[in-house]
Amino acid sequence: MAYNVGPLNELITQFERLPSIGRKTAQRLAFYILSQPKERAERFASALTEAREKVHLCDKCQCLTEFDTCPICTDEQRDRSTICVVEDPKAVMVFEKTQEYKGLYHVLHGTISPLDGIGPDQLKIKELMTRLADGSVKEVIMATNPTVEGEATASYISRLIKPMGIRITRLAYGIPVGGDLEYADSVTLTRALEGRNDI
Repeated sequence: MAYNVGPLNELITQFERLPSIGRKTAQRLAFYILSQPKERAERFASALTEAREKVHLCDKCQCLTEFDTCPICTDEQRDRSTICVVEDPKAVMVFEKTQEYKGLYHVLHGTISPLDGIGPDQLKIKELMTRLADGSVKEVIMATNPTVEGEATASYISRLIKPMGIRITRLAYGIPVGGDLEYADSVTLTRALEGRNDI
């Protein structure tokens, strides 16, 4: 007879539904949760429920927030003439960690991918165009990933924005610091050449 504990199996199944979590990792996580004091497990469950209930999209940039408008959009110190367009909220966190970028963001929540049935209407492009309509934005930085889908999405949005007279820039991609030219692929080298700067 197979080892079967209903609630444990359900917990394993729920962990397994998370991205990049296989069956063995799901089992490890489930057994870890069960080995914790009851209060810690309850705090974990409470954090999940609270995040799901309280976190929603910012009414301006479409990033995740617990407020109507996120703290970045309401920060008067931010440069309101620049918007950095990213694929998902994780990218905002990455940029914010650098403490270099001082403009605003716009989160698309994906990329155009016809093979997956994702077209422009499934992304937050309409919301971006609404933000650009008042003429206060002077530059849009396309910071989608350097994938086929990311490039296609950046190209599509750029074509929509061009007639508005707004400067459109793309993140420079190329050789990472500490990287070795010998191991760089041709696409990376091409990007590095295109994004070269004066010294």
